Formats: sequence, C-alpha cells, structure tokens
Amino acid sequence: MGNQVEKLTHLSYKEVPTADPTGVDRDDGPRIGVSYIFSNDDEDVEPQPPPQGPDGGGGDSLPDGGDGPPLPPPQPYDPRLHEVECSVFYRDECIYQKSFSPGSAALSTYTPENLLNKCRPGDLVEFVSQAQYPHWAVYVGNFQVVHLHRLEVSNSFLTDASQGRRGRVVNDLYRYKPLSPGAVVRNALAHVGAKERELSWRNSESFAAWCRYGKREFKIGGELRIGKQPYRLQIQLSAQRSHTLEFQSLEDLIMEKRRNDQIGRAAVLQELAMHLHPAEPDEGDSDAARTTPPPGRPPAPGREEEAREAAVH
Repeated sequence: MGNQVEKLTHLSYKEVPTADPTGVDRDDGPRIGVSYIFSNDDEDVEPQPPPQGPDGGGGDSLPDGGDGPPLPPPQPYDPRLHEVECSVFYRDECIYQKSFSPGSAALSTYTPENLLNKCRPGDLVEFVSQAQYPHWAVYVGNFQVVHLHRLEVSNSFLTDASQGRRGRVVNDLYRYKPLSPGAVVRNALAHVGAKERELSWRNSESFAAWCRYGKREFKIGGELRIGKQPYRLQIQLSAQRSHTLEFQSLEDLIMEKRRNDQIGRAAVLQELAMHLHPAEPDEGDSDAARTTPPPGRPPAPGREEEAREAAVH
C-alpha cells in the first residue's frame, strides 16, 4: 500500500484521537501512538502578507466602503508574541531548539533589504509573518535564494521570495552538523526546476534543511514509521511547564511544528489549555511538566493518504 501516514482533515487538538487507532486502549501517557499531520501546509492557499511600511509595520487602511477613520496599523511582528517556544528531541538528543531566552537576538527579524546584509552563501533564511506558515530558503549569493514554493524549486531574488515578510538567518535552530557552504549551495542549485512528483520534500523548511544538512530524514519517506515514536516535540507552556508530542518521523513532526507557527502561540496554548488536563510534575522535575489527554475521548474521523500525495507546502 506504500508509505502511508494518518492524515486528519481537522485543525484542532480537540478532535485528535486519544486511543490507539487499532482499537487497543493504551496506558495514559504522552499523546498519541501514531503520527498525525494537522494541516496541508499549503502556501498556495495562504493569504498574502499585508502591505508593510519601511519599518516593517503595516500602513493605514480604511474599513470596507472607505467610510470612517483609518484602522490602526498592525503592531510590528514580535516573535515572542506569535511564535511557539519549543525543542525537538530524537530519543535523548536535542536536534532543534527555538528559545526566547533573555538576551537572545537569534530570532530577531529584519526587512528583506536589511536581511541581505546579514546573509552569506549557504545560510538558511526564514521569512515569517503572523498567521502564515514560515517560508524557508537557501541563500546562494548574488542577492538570490533557492526555495521550494508552490510545488517547484525556484531560484529567486531574496526580496521577491520574501513577499514582503520579515526574515532572519536560522542556521542555529537545527543542531545537526552542517555541510560546507559550497555543498549547501550546490545541493540547492542542483534541484532548481524540480516540480510536483519530482519533489522529495513536503515543504520549504524540509527542502532548505536537507540542502544544509544532507540528512534523508528531511525527505518524504526518509524514515520507516515502525515501533515506538523516537521524535518528541516539547512545547514550552510556561517557564516551568511543557507539553510533549511524539512522532514516528521527523517530517511528520516538522508538519506539526509548522502548523503551530501558522496558527500562533496564543491559539496553541488555548487549545492545550482547553483540551488537555495538566499533569502534576514528578518530584524533582519542575522544569518539564507534561500534560495528558482526557481519558475516554472517542477517535475523530480521519482519512489516509499516501505520503507522496500529501500537500508539499
């Protein structure tokens, strides 16, 4: 039947099954026993970013019809307000970390023009905007990036690829050993023009990360989904509490992580607060409390698709 994953058409933790899909009840523990994809991660259907001024903020606009005073401009993008602080573990090894620790400037964002001054060939670039999936690209020099966009690997000017979004260099989020800058650029350029069924990546992040690290785990079907889930996504709820999700493959985990970035920090925390019961931390484990799902919740309807047919953006 090919490489299949469980795919939900729902976008809420409320409708996620809390029982094993085989019908065998498991002991209470971290959610859940199968790999789930919570969204299409499809940039074709994402709204375009709002117009931005020179400082990265939005301009004044009128309500529909043009009557009344101008709407207040949106607040400048603040990663601490919109993004989810999280870590990714493969077994006991931390392989990814997004942290807003005091004094950290690694997640600061810049206008596309200012970002160009910070990029070097082989760098990974992430464009971010509220309520949109983050878009990743590989900087290849001469003001250009290579990125997976709308079912095709394209070579674009960085300012065009940004679509007006703010961006940053994200070489340090993943903790894998990177390839040389030259190898990263060659990996990216070698796939320019690849499209649709020629693609081996679900989204722009997986493609860009594969170019930099060369690991098959970023590719579609790069890992067998058997046995216990070795990947854990630890979402930081507060300074003292976190919630852990488990996955059988890195590509599935990235899809969930990107879904969290798209809906935003407030929505993620609200879902977890509404639908998961906090569990008291074990004695001596005050910095990483886990939450568990309420017992007895019936499985939600879902459907299976071959991984190749899953949306790649």
